[in-house]
Amino acid sequence: MASSIAYASNLALLRGKNHHNDDAAVSASSPNALFAAPRNFVRLSNNHRIRRCSRSVGVPRAAAEVVNDPIAEKEEQAVKKRRVLRVGIVCGGPSAERGISLNSARSVLDNIQGEDFRVSCYYIDYNLNAYAISSAQVYSNTPADFDFKLESLAQGFQSLSEFAEHLTTSVDIVFPVIHGRYGEDGGIQELLEEYNIPFVGTGSNECRQAFDKYDASLELSKQGFITVPNFLVQGNEGNESELSKWFSRNQLDPYSGKVVVKPARAGSSIGVKVAYGVLDSLTKADEIISEGIDDKVLIEIFLEGGSEFTAIVLDVGSGLDCHPVVLLPTEVELQFHGSVDITEKDAIFNYRRKYLPTQQVQVAYHTPPRFPIDVIETIREGASLLFQRLGLRDFARIDGWFLPNSVHMSSSSESKFGRTELGNIIFTDINLISGMEQTSFLFQQSSKVGFSHSNILQTIIYRACLRFPNLASFSSGSSHLPRRSKSAQISKAFSINESTRKVFVIFGGDTSERQVSLMSGTNVWLNLQAFDDLEVTPCLLAPTSEFVSGVDSNNKESDVSSRTVWSLPYSLVLRHTTEEVIAACMEAIEPARAAVTSQLRNKVIDNLMEGLTKHNWFTGFDIADEPPRRFSLDQWIKLAKEVQATVFIAVHGGIGEDGTLQSLLEAERVPYTGPGVISSKTCMDKVATSLALNHLATLGVHTINKDVWRKEDLIKMPILGMWHDLTSKLQCETLCIKPARDGCSTGVARLCCAKDLEVYVKALDDCLLRIPSNSLSKAHGMIEMPNPPPDQLIFEPFIETDEIIVSSKSMNENGHHLMWKGHSRWVEITVGVIGKRGSMHSLSPSITVKETGDILSLEEKFQGGTGINLTPPPLSIISKEALERCKEYIELIANTLQLEGFSRIDAFVNVDSGEVLIIEVNTVPGMTPSTVLIHQALSEQPPVFPHQFFRMLLDLASERST
Repeated sequence: MASSIAYASNLALLRGKNHHNDDAAVSASSPNALFAAPRNFVRLSNNHRIRRCSRSVGVPRAAAEVVNDPIAEKEEQAVKKRRVLRVGIVCGGPSAERGISLNSARSVLDNIQGEDFRVSCYYIDYNLNAYAISSAQVYSNTPADFDFKLESLAQGFQSLSEFAEHLTTSVDIVFPVIHGRYGEDGGIQELLEEYNIPFVGTGSNECRQAFDKYDASLELSKQGFITVPNFLVQGNEGNESELSKWFSRNQLDPYSGKVVVKPARAGSSIGVKVAYGVLDSLTKADEIISEGIDDKVLIEIFLEGGSEFTAIVLDVGSGLDCHPVVLLPTEVELQFHGSVDITEKDAIFNYRRKYLPTQQVQVAYHTPPRFPIDVIETIREGASLLFQRLGLRDFARIDGWFLPNSVHMSSSSESKFGRTELGNIIFTDINLISGMEQTSFLFQQSSKVGFSHSNILQTIIYRACLRFPNLASFSSGSSHLPRRSKSAQISKAFSINESTRKVFVIFGGDTSERQVSLMSGTNVWLNLQAFDDLEVTPCLLAPTSEFVSGVDSNNKESDVSSRTVWSLPYSLVLRHTTEEVIAACMEAIEPARAAVTSQLRNKVIDNLMEGLTKHNWFTGFDIADEPPRRFSLDQWIKLAKEVQATVFIAVHGGIGEDGTLQSLLEAERVPYTGPGVISSKTCMDKVATSLALNHLATLGVHTINKDVWRKEDLIKMPILGMWHDLTSKLQCETLCIKPARDGCSTGVARLCCAKDLEVYVKALDDCLLRIPSNSLSKAHGMIEMPNPPPDQLIFEPFIETDEIIVSSKSMNENGHHLMWKGHSRWVEITVGVIGKRGSMHSLSPSITVKETGDILSLEEKFQGGTGINLTPPPLSIISKEALERCKEYIELIANTLQLEGFSRIDAFVNVDSGEVLIIEVNTVPGMTPSTVLIHQALSEQPPVFPHQFFRMLLDLASERST
């Protein structure tokens, strides 16, 4: 390779093509037998002290995280001298929520590592096969490629019995994070009970009853709670006559009455549908049964006019004594934007809306709810009572509805619990293993009352230990201390302290990528908090009140400087959309709302302390109750200069990626992550990027021909003539259209005919926020459109690559393999580059496998549980030699564009020669927990874990070239 990296005192390069050692020997069963061996990479200096760094993986072939670290060795010796709690995280499972389970496992692993815990990771696949996996594997894969690599990366067990026997000697307690089937239906719990293995959470019998929505409804009614009227369809026993009578009893029109049809035994709103009338209801029920989701289906009345809520219940009792405390509940509000069809208007809070927010249908969360205080207290009382009466343990999430008196509820006795003067409270769903993603309800609600991520998870684990006499000593003798929250005290973050280094993580912005930016910024913020020498403050760049794309460039800088930046307290970061963060900020500074929140928060804390003060392992809360602070961007940058902060830029697109923010920071000499002004400006403009690289064609780097059009001209021109001109000029049959100055799949589409062009141009003219799935002639997923529409668009020849298919997505019991014909010899890759200007280092590329259509969606790139990236590329597709040449070309591109810090390059690569055809360069790439940059860093030897990776990027910013 032509270049190397010297990271001064903070980072050391450990790379070399022929470097091997005894610990890294390649065996036939190792991942390197199937995948190209990555070059050695970088590690943190010993000077960086990491909290929660007692990372250990109880599986064979797990790569070491820290090499030759004397501090780590001392810690290891200290661990050996005392007994630490061995926790086994079990994730995966057979349900459609497997991807969410992986995200939960990552989050738990991130936050329970420390001196008191030794963590091992395990995975259950779709067919209930069990595997011991490395922590690197937990981080590095979405379900499809995760399953594909299992045989080479993990230790498989012959049976669940063998798996359980392994657990009896390898862990002290199991923390199941399997959502849905086998995780919440009592399956994994029954196995653990059979082998007397302690575990976190509710027992198997209680899980079975609570997980089955029909059985749970019967039990809730028996226990005196109001329930939603329902009708059971089991197998092929749908009875039209009986269902008609049920419609009549509940005053529903038999032809148009609106109902919800849902599986009785599937979690997280999987398979939930809205139906109209008797026949449609039975049809939807048959669909659920025929799709194999469940053979037991519930038909319920559609609750309209009310508000949905969810509440986390935490047991703070001792031993077998239950003392449930309900945290501050969250109100769930569906918000609709733009043109939304009738099916969206009838939306329910389903799986997609929980985990994959879009521009059109967003979910806003209000913690606490905007209900009267008496109603909130009744919700808390009812959820606590339900937790006790159903025999739940440790923690759970309980969902329900508040229906004002104006909403009619028939057939319920007046004596039922939940009737108040203001309306009815109905509990509808019980989640035994609540989602534990970074911004999940568990962390939203617990942070609101003073728990950090690590504090609440450790509290749950220690509480579970108290039920098992042989584990009681861990709780009584624990040194569990809530870690110092670096974002808890905003005022402290804004003062100079020589013992800590200030970091401002900024995210948000205007573009269609702002939600991904929020995910990236949240992930960076949480990971950097692992370091004792950093004081990390999350900051949101608010969108402008009006779009700036039409603003005169001479006035743009002054307008940008006056934009709003919010400095956020811990709990307000944990949201799914930037709009929701801003709304939460406004709520937090509104006096009446703040007073109500404070009153409720203090009451919950008092309730918690009644139980927690009895446990010597609990030493206090670690999140302060503070309001957000509002600045202009200019004020915020001056503040960063004053406190000597480094700015970690996680604003995708717009001013975060076009050089504007970088220019403002440079003017005040504030260090920041990523490339400089000129490089950012060049890479944001796809045409300028091509022009900057055109001269490299003879060296193996190629660019794609482009034709740039103004939006106004596209709208005015006759479609047929324009199509003919474009295909003639670009000498192609199909086109790729994309915004000239936007990124990450926003507005990118394949056009196969003039009719496709007409559909796309109309979407631009109508300012649509999306083009629905399969609106064009070739099948495709939903296309998110830039908002506002771009001024300029680029047409390119659509590059035909060889389709790569991963067989069956973990449902093929004959194994998982690649199907690839290799006719064109070109495949699509994405690759991260990292380093100093002029000496950028290429990570191992990821080969992109699309799940739907021809263009990767935003969801497939960044959001948990979707998209397939093969990292590193399989040797069956690209040889080691071609891969090395590809990396050389990638580094040549990075150095030619004067990149520094880190960036992501998307390209096509020839699998024989390694030559690349550049697509685009992202100077602020996605940094979400499931992004390929994380996968690529983890594929290095030794693996570079997320907190290390983000620290490296931060250190590069402080050492950036001038």
